[in-house]
Amino acid sequence: MLLRRLKMLLALAVLIAVIGGGLYLFAPQWLMQVNTWRKAEQAGLTTHYVQIGDTDWAYYEGGQGPTIVLLHGYGTDRNVWLKVAPTLTRNFHLIIPDLPGWGESTRNAGDNYDISHQAERLHAFVHTLQLKHFVLVGHSMGGAIAGVYASEHLDNVSALALVSSFGLDFVKNDFARRALSGHNPFAFDDRAGLERMLRLVFAQPPSMPSRFADVMVDRERASHAFLDKVFKELVQPDQYTILDKRLGKLTMPVLGLWCRKDKIIDVSALSTLRNGLTHAPSISATVLNGCGHVPELEKPDETARILAGFAVAH
Repeated sequence: MLLRRLKMLLALAVLIAVIGGGLYLFAPQWLMQVNTWRKAEQAGLTTHYVQIGDTDWAYYEGGQGPTIVLLHGYGTDRNVWLKVAPTLTRNFHLIIPDLPGWGESTRNAGDNYDISHQAERLHAFVHTLQLKHFVLVGHSMGGAIAGVYASEHLDNVSALALVSSFGLDFVKNDFARRALSGHNPFAFDDRAGLERMLRLVFAQPPSMPSRFADVMVDRERASHAFLDKVFKELVQPDQYTILDKRLGKLTMPVLGLWCRKDKIIDVSALSTLRNGLTHAPSISATVLNGCGHVPELEKPDETARILAGFAVAH
């Protein structure tokens, strides 16, 4: 009986290995999707959809307690927050949307996806879900959207956290010089370009199986026109430093969270943030070591702890 059971287990293990190997070779995108589903489930998040006007929004929801809304940055989607979500769902109710144009949410070819328009769409989303008095967190592009929204809807946002946020003036680095001269430093169309982009974004670029890298390259190629269009919209003069002139309107507690090795939005943006917050009742600033532009991926435990502490305090 024991021998038969062991043989069955061995056969099952071989079958799983064969299926897994086949998926890796011929459908790696499915393995990546299954891994994403697993992480979302472990974080206590479920996917929901809501139609608002001509846009279908996809978003995660999970956890109980005060509400935190988390916004992703350019070129990513709601899954960028999956590493910090397990800590936050213990004590908070999370809403994590795919911003319009990204992830599973609707992408309309003729629409403008700059900061101003996305902030308007965010307002419609918040209104539809009847969210009130929540902590708003935004990373990079999402930080600029969060800041603009908060400046226009002061009563809705109890506290604002800007993570490596776009929309603030900073000491010009190579990324800024290239972006403002008409180049998109994020763009790539082969594995070498992907590796270059990862070195730009991360202090320690993650290793990636070759077939998964192929999926990333294919996705980039398929979305190249959209990515290029949105990037050009974001670097327009009225968008690139859109938060600078709005900081003085913010009347809620504000957190600025950066990585010291951010090669995209230089950490000097924190000085712009501090100096511009003339009416915020409290200002917190944290700089993490050993990470680049995406602390929620490179330093998820520290990022989650900082965000949770900030949310509890406010």
